[in-house]
Amino acid sequence: MAKIPGPPSFDGLKRRIERHRAEGSARKGDHFVRETYRLGLLDARAKAREWFAEYPKAAYWTEVESWRQLDNDQIEFTMRRLPSAD
Repeated sequence: MAKIPGPPSFDGLKRRIERHRAEGSARKGDHFVRETYRLGLLDARAKAREWFAEYPKAAYWTEVESWRQLDNDQIEFTMRRLPSAD
């Protein structure tokens, strides 16, 4: 009878995440402006709305690039937009 393998190692994933974060400065060449915030839920929603109001999505390609919920009821998120509307 074959033995069932255990869960996969996360070492490869950890290396890929570290490499991606180290290459973060290389993303600067894509001409987007990014800002990362760590706020409470209601404040995070207000900040995102503020960005969309000031930099409309149609003109600046504004978006919430990434987000995650932290243990202490905080939301860490990155907003992204073009530097100017053409």
